[in-house]
Amino acid sequence: MNLLKLKQQLTEFFNEDIGDTDLSSELLFDEKQRGEFSLYAKEDGIFCGEKIIQIGFQLLTDESIQVHELIQDGTVIQKGDLIARIEGPIRTLLSGERVILNLIQRMSAISTKTALAVAATTNSRTRICDTRKTTPGLRMFEKYAVRIGGGFNHRSGLYDCVMLKDNHIEFAGSISKAVNHVKQKLGHTTKIEVEVETKEQLIEAIEASVDLLLLDNRTPAEIESWLTLIPPHIITEASGGITLDTLPEYAATEVHYISLGALTHSIHSLDMSALVQLKGV
Repeated sequence: MNLLKLKQQLTEFFNEDIGDTDLSSELLFDEKQRGEFSLYAKEDGIFCGEKIIQIGFQLLTDESIQVHELIQDGTVIQKGDLIARIEGPIRTLLSGERVILNLIQRMSAISTKTALAVAATTNSRTRICDTRKTTPGLRMFEKYAVRIGGGFNHRSGLYDCVMLKDNHIEFAGSISKAVNHVKQKLGHTTKIEVEVETKEQLIEAIEASVDLLLLDNRTPAEIESWLTLIPPHIITEASGGITLDTLPEYAATEVHYISLGALTHSIHSLDMSALVQLKGV
C-alpha cells in the first residue's frame, strides 16, 4: 500500500468528518487527558487494516500514540478477540474512531469474502481476482484487502491495461480492427485484453494476438471447450454471474483467473466494536 497516498486519503476522510472541530470531544475533555482505545471483533473473519490504525491516529495529534497488541493483516479473528489497544490523547481517540472503524470493517469484510472465494478454488490453478467495481475513493484500500484475503488484483484503473469490451469493438468495427489500431500506438510493456462472448469472437481475438482473453458470461462447459482452442501463452479470465456456490465448477475448467465484482461491490462490513476509556492526565 502506498503510505503517502494512505496518509493523504486518511487526512481527507478525517477532514470530512471532523470539519473545523470535534465539538463533543473538545468541549468535554482537556487536550492533555489521555485514554485507551480497545478494538474487538464481533464477528469471525480475516482482519485487514493494521496500517489504518497505526497511521490514522498519529495523523490527528502531535502527542505520543502507543499501539499495543495490534494483530497483523491476514490474521483469522473470532468474535470477542482483541484486535488492538491504543493509548493516546482522549480527544484524538474519539475523533478518529469512526473513520478508522468504517475503513477496517469494510476492508476486513473484503478480505474475508476473498478468502472464502480462494478456498472454493482449492486444488486448481485458478486464481481469484477483483474488478474495477470498487467504491470511488476507496479503490486502493479495497484492492489491498483483496490481496490480504489471498486474491489478486485486476487492473488498477483505465490506465494500466487496455481492455476492449463490446462498446469499444462496435465503435472500431471489429476485434481485429480495434486490436490492430491499439497496437500501433501502445507501448510494449502494456497488455491488451479482449472480452469475448461467442466462439467467432474468440477465434478472431486469438488471431489478433491478444495477451489476455476475458470469457464473459459463459458456462463452465463452454469455457472448458474454448480453452482447448486458446494457445497456452494467452492468459484466460472468466467473469459474469459467478458466485461462491458455482466457483468450484468454474475453477475445475483450469481457467487462469476468475474475476468477481462481488468481492468489493456488495460487501457487508465485518462487525467490530470500540471501547474508549479515560486514563487521566
